[in-house]
Amino acid sequence: MTSYAIVGSGWRAEYFWRLADELDCLGVVSRGPKELPVPVFTSLDECLARKPDFVVTATPWQVTPGLIRELVGHGVRVLAETPPAPDLDGLRALWHDVGESGLVQVAEQYSRMPAHAARLALARSGAIGNITRVDVSSTHQYHAVASMRAFLGAARGPVEVRAMRSSALLADPLSRAGWAAEVETKPAVTTHATVVFPEGLGVYDFTDNQWHNQLLHRRLLVRGTRGELQDQDVLRLTGEKTIVSTPIVRRQTGYDLDLDGFDTDHLTFGSDVLYRNPYQGRRWNDEEIAIATLLRDTAAWARDEGPAPYPLADGIEDHRIALAIEEAADRDAVVRTGAEAWH
Repeated sequence: MTSYAIVGSGWRAEYFWRLADELDCLGVVSRGPKELPVPVFTSLDECLARKPDFVVTATPWQVTPGLIRELVGHGVRVLAETPPAPDLDGLRALWHDVGESGLVQVAEQYSRMPAHAARLALARSGAIGNITRVDVSSTHQYHAVASMRAFLGAARGPVEVRAMRSSALLADPLSRAGWAAEVETKPAVTTHATVVFPEGLGVYDFTDNQWHNQLLHRRLLVRGTRGELQDQDVLRLTGEKTIVSTPIVRRQTGYDLDLDGFDTDHLTFGSDVLYRNPYQGRRWNDEEIAIATLLRDTAAWARDEGPAPYPLADGIEDHRIALAIEEAADRDAVVRTGAEAWH
């Protein structure tokens, strides 16, 4: 059985020990004593003495680069939380130090979420032709860039970025902590950006707290040369004078008199199954399914039985472009990224 350990004990780390599935979570390295459902190590050396096949770094941005270097120095494979370093200098230094080791993957899970995995399968099938544009309005920075690059099939390389920010009043009823005791209507900043890749256009649209504020729709548009996917709806040219509208449909059990329990079964496009839940019966939400899938894929890579789940170079590229979006908005100027060592 593949074993792994986690450095960090915050809310994000909890996902990684809770979703071990058929893997062996050896425990967590924590700065202080904690009562957790897995063993707690007081030092990294104590953890590494157990010889995990890989280590997850669920640590703050500023801590992660040094921890990655230390683990790679021990010859340990790493799954690093996003982003792998906080700023451009940090990204470049981290790549210089460990990039060629081949030991570091990044915990970018969005392409493994059931809805996104189904959309990616549809886009890659050619049903809407070659993909030329991707609009993301659901998540921020490197996650949004990773989604753009995945749908466009964009390689690592220079891009051109334009961005602006706007502010408007918006009710804010929910946060990570849950419902607000009293709902405030307050200014919320939206960042709009375009990212021109050689493979096509990425459009970025993110509003403060959009992850949690259920008043805001999550939107994804993928445009191809023969049609367009918008969220679950697909328009496409299928023949002479023939435009067809077909939805992507999720089969969700547990409604009404369905006594199988609440769970995602599969997502289909007509009669084609785009995605099938590999963890049916666990009753996991989409984020949990995605992280469990990422852990499974990382375990296969650690055993040299599968491809790299998300190489460090891609995680660095995602955040480098995210930094360019913020820079373009800050300066109100076009930002062009240059060639980098990880390209």
